[in-house]
Amino acid sequence: MPRVKASEDQQQETPRKKRSYTKRKKNEQSEPAETVESSSQAPAPQPVAAEQSGNVREPEPAVQDLQPEPAVAVETTCEPVTPREEAPKEESIHEKYERIKRGNLHLTELQNLDVTELHRIAKEEGITEYMALAKQDLIFKILKERIRQNGLMYGEGVLEVLPDGYGFLRSPNYSYLSSPDDVYVSPSQIRRFGLRTGNIISGQIRPPKENEKYFALLRVEAINYQEPEKLTEKVVFRDLTPLHAEERFILETTQDEMSTRIMDLITPIGKGQRALIVAPPRTGKTVLLQKLANAISTNYPEVRMIVLLIDERPEEVTDFKRKVAKDVEVISSTFDEPTARHCQVSEMVIEKAKRMVEYGEDVVILLDSITRLARAYNTEMPHSGKILTGGVDANAMQMPKRFFGAARNIENGGSLTILATALIDTGSKMDEVIFEEFKATGNMELHLDRRLVEKRIFPAIDISKSGTRREELLLDR
Repeated sequence: MPRVKASEDQQQETPRKKRSYTKRKKNEQSEPAETVESSSQAPAPQPVAAEQSGNVREPEPAVQDLQPEPAVAVETTCEPVTPREEAPKEESIHEKYERIKRGNLHLTELQNLDVTELHRIAKEEGITEYMALAKQDLIFKILKERIRQNGLMYGEGVLEVLPDGYGFLRSPNYSYLSSPDDVYVSPSQIRRFGLRTGNIISGQIRPPKENEKYFALLRVEAINYQEPEKLTEKVVFRDLTPLHAEERFILETTQDEMSTRIMDLITPIGKGQRALIVAPPRTGKTVLLQKLANAISTNYPEVRMIVLLIDERPEEVTDFKRKVAKDVEVISSTFDEPTARHCQVSEMVIEKAKRMVEYGEDVVILLDSITRLARAYNTEMPHSGKILTGGVDANAMQMPKRFFGAARNIENGGSLTILATALIDTGSKMDEVIFEEFKATGNMELHLDRRLVEKRIFPAIDISKSGTRREELLLDR
């Protein structure tokens, strides 16, 4: 009886075994594409017969179980792999403030506008009685209104440290003249960062409080368009090593321009040159300075150029601003201003140039004229009791010589080039004495001749008297 039961169990297992074998053969004959699709949809078959009897071997894995893993990924849709995006480049301090200047939250943006544009902005801001205000007072009102609306404002200017320890940020748009929209810098900020006159300061400003008259610098963001911490790494200008001018300025621009081409041949100018243009009145020295400014700014756009006009006529200042490039900074003090103003603006310009040279930049100053600057210092300096020929005080030449003597080529990068005009044949004994004082201090002299002007010959360059010291360092061999 037990034997019969065992045979019945085998008879029951045989159809299951046949069905599993038939299913496996059917799967082997199916197409691969269908197999892959079925493997992704139906689960793998379980060995049912093996669990019921130990005499039946386990079924071999189906064809779909032997397919490699990537085959299944072929049927599945996935997004294409995109290259990893690079992290955005960190914005430098200089780029940040150039971007801010283009907006409406920067003081410099308002200072560059004319009165008509400021009236339009004042009307949009809801400021009343703005027609009777001066430009500086109008900017002051607009700044206060914008700070009230936006909560912050950015300012920039050249620092002037006063004897009392505090300072103000002056604007080159006003030739560093004191104005209501100047920014106050506290003595603690000056001591903390080691600021000096001539540093270009950028930062956030706040409106004046009840008992205050000026905007105040809230936070120093940049010094000379760099991080404030880098100021401690710079060497002071007086400790830099001066060298002879070795790198030459190529002044030739077009074939029609003869003045700069003659200077290239007769009196070459290098970076760090201390040049003196000796000229009688009405010989074309101002026109020559304009051509020099355009030539250097065209051929060397990376050079920072400042034009300083002392005791000039107002129409000459306007003409100079319109005939030179926009990136040339024109600073002026006209003849109707006090002599103290002449001295103050010259000190601001030379200190700013020194700070830029400390940062390794090449700076060019065109001064017209050093004779009038010396006259201003002769009036303002305390009299020592020692009077030279022509009524010149013995101490009056100290500051003009310090200005002119700052021109030099720096050993580890950077240079300060000064091209100054000196007046002769004016009928004044003082002018002759001033010229004699500066005659031996320069390393390049360019003489203009009145006799050539009378013959209508331009440029009126006296080739026999003009020349450059150590010109072999500049000219090609």
